[in-house]
Amino acid sequence: MNGIMITIKDVARVAGVSTSTVSRVVRKQGKVGKVCRAKVQKVIDELGYRPNINAQALVSKKSNSLGIVIPKVSMPFFATLACGAEEITKENDFRVLISTAYGSEQAELDAIDSLVQHRCGAIVFHSMHCSDEILCELAEKIPGLVFINRFIAKIAHRCIWLDNNMGAQEATRHLINRGHTNIAVISRKDVNPDAQVRLDGFRTALNNAGIILDNTMIEYGTTADMNGGKEAVRALLAKGNKVTGILAYNDLMAIGVVHELHAHGIRVPEDISVIGFDDLSISVACIPELTTMHYPVREMASYAANLAIKLSDSVDSTVKTHLFMPHLIERDSVIEHLSI
Repeated sequence: MNGIMITIKDVARVAGVSTSTVSRVVRKQGKVGKVCRAKVQKVIDELGYRPNINAQALVSKKSNSLGIVIPKVSMPFFATLACGAEEITKENDFRVLISTAYGSEQAELDAIDSLVQHRCGAIVFHSMHCSDEILCELAEKIPGLVFINRFIAKIAHRCIWLDNNMGAQEATRHLINRGHTNIAVISRKDVNPDAQVRLDGFRTALNNAGIILDNTMIEYGTTADMNGGKEAVRALLAKGNKVTGILAYNDLMAIGVVHELHAHGIRVPEDISVIGFDDLSISVACIPELTTMHYPVREMASYAANLAIKLSDSVDSTVKTHLFMPHLIERDSVIEHLSI
């Protein structure tokens, strides 16, 4: 077109899509609807766009960059994950590129695509929405792609994951061993797989102790934060059930539970013991300090980053699983329950 170089941004602007979508159409990879693909291809043809040859081999011509894909950097858990991954980059003379992807599979795929365009050969991916099949496809295309907090048997050697079931069992046993039998669970309302696995662990521990689970003792928060914890415990208290112990999905929800119980004149741990999950720094900033399950997310992220860098350079050819275990941190929010 009159000697003017057409760029991927020009195509995206005319087609009314993102540059990531144009890139997927050009590379014939990733998910793009048939109608959208045809529309983008038509604009490519009309404008005479020719992709940069170098851009077609971004993964093979890697930069010293480690990509990290997380839902939200503002959440303490994911900020800790990012910090753990960053620690390894200092040892390997890598820089870190963080891409956030919240709320949908497409957002996650766009984040991965963006990092690939920035020549990230090593990527640590915390996916909450992509199916196992899609993640397996991505693993085939990106040698240095590692998944954290996810287990897929087919690509187990790329997965760094936590035994959430055993962690929930240990937390539940801790309450049972201190005389609690009227135990409630505060979980999250969405389809996060960790929440379901922890609920399964809770049920297993109760069953092993001969305690019959009353499903009215399980409540859900809309969000997995303090507000979600407050919301769930309000609904729990409204049922009028006798509760002496509460197991929360994570520390933020647990702290929300403590605040809401205090607002209702219920003392923690004197009236109700509360236990969290994650062992974030905020767990020692509340009163009482929170008993919780330590989730070694920082260590897992460092391990994942190191593995991603090795795989991107074809250094690590071993095929093994990478399982981490949580462990109990006893503080002040759980005490012995004495039956009267």
